[in-house]
Amino acid sequence: MTVFDGPIGPETYALIRFGYGFPARDAATGRRAMLRGLTGPDRMRRAFPKAGLPEAAAMGADYLAAQRDLRKDVPGADARRKAAWRTIRAAQYHGLLTDFARIADTDTPFRERLVHFWANHFATRTKGRQSHACGPAFLDEAIRPHIAGRFADLLKAAVTHPVMLAFLDQTTSVGPNSKANAKGRRGLNENLAREVLELHTLGVGAGYTQTDVTEFAELLTGLTFNLKRDTATVFKSKWAEPGAETVLGVRYGGKGKAKLGDIHAALDDLSVHPATALHVSRKIAAHFTADTPDPALVATMETAWRDTGGDLLAVYGAMLKHKAAWSGFGAKVKLPQELLASAMRGLGLSGADILRTKYGRGRDWLMRPLVAMGQSYLGPADPSGFPDEAAAWVQPYGLAQRITWAMATVRSVPVKGLQPDRFARDLLGDAVSGRLLQAVSRAETREDGLGLALASAEFNRR
Repeated sequence: MTVFDGPIGPETYALIRFGYGFPARDAATGRRAMLRGLTGPDRMRRAFPKAGLPEAAAMGADYLAAQRDLRKDVPGADARRKAAWRTIRAAQYHGLLTDFARIADTDTPFRERLVHFWANHFATRTKGRQSHACGPAFLDEAIRPHIAGRFADLLKAAVTHPVMLAFLDQTTSVGPNSKANAKGRRGLNENLAREVLELHTLGVGAGYTQTDVTEFAELLTGLTFNLKRDTATVFKSKWAEPGAETVLGVRYGGKGKAKLGDIHAALDDLSVHPATALHVSRKIAAHFTADTPDPALVATMETAWRDTGGDLLAVYGAMLKHKAAWSGFGAKVKLPQELLASAMRGLGLSGADILRTKYGRGRDWLMRPLVAMGQSYLGPADPSGFPDEAAAWVQPYGLAQRITWAMATVRSVPVKGLQPDRFARDLLGDAVSGRLLQAVSRAETREDGLGLALASAEFNRR
């Protein structure tokens, strides 16, 4: 017995597989229109702004200053520290609500899906309370502006953003032979170099060596950020390892003082490397279509990547044009954040409704359920990000949390007038099954029927 009874039409594929589900809210469902939506004005970012890095960094600096004064027994320091933490917590919470509000109101859901795909590809996590407000800024500054451009630009923006530098300890990395390490008390950190090669570009098994990692790490020295005094990434040539570095057989730098352009040149080359084209194309295809994507689909996307020098719009276009992108519906399982967002959209909540959610309710309705389901907001366990494979999410505890959340949600949000069978049809389009319609219509209460629709296998898959 299959989950889906009949054929799935292109509108359902477009809205659920490549978006956040019904209702359409004027969302494009044709391939060309979906791509055009990526290049148009980013109305959701303007409608629902977040704190930028300068503002977030200032919050963190205030927290650190109060903490420092507290250690010195400065009067009023503890009250300042607590107030600074409330401000940071509010900014991070606002970032979460903003992400959901944008999804609820958007008429370009493919854009929102891509933002969160790339945020997971370039996974980061803030360290320490003082940095928590910076996480939402990473999505808006490093990811969102570049999702429809050249991969090189996205790569450079993500890899050199302060949040990434702090997460992978690049801020501690100093060239062993640099002026800043004259006394030999500091050292090289290879975290960022390794993850760029292994996760962000070439992929595991692409043929690079430990020497490549070390020399790339030496090339990256000089990139840093200090929350106490910086509002953007800085490049300190005195921290950089002197001389040229060779990565994958190509020499970078070595002519005069070290400079940021040498790092950008290496990232540009990595962005168009054949291994990158294959690795990242396969990852995009796996996210949207199936855990083991059609090899012909991947090959088509890889060819588009190589032919255009990593033009992401061309890669997405190759995916959307291929027949494999429009078959095998239900092969993927929604990640928890995607599940919650698509449920809000299906329940008819607006962005304004979501932004009005008070912290206590949002903590219980959104933050804690995301943690329980296994996808805390901007909090992946490691640089590989949250797993994308269906098996990672189809396990007893996680499924129980999804059901619990669904049944609680329909009792806590306005659902007046919604009838279970009509709701299931509107929620899933032609992906609704006869079994689900029968189950929701036989539920003991209207709320139980609505909750069954949100908890169903049909709704949890795409």
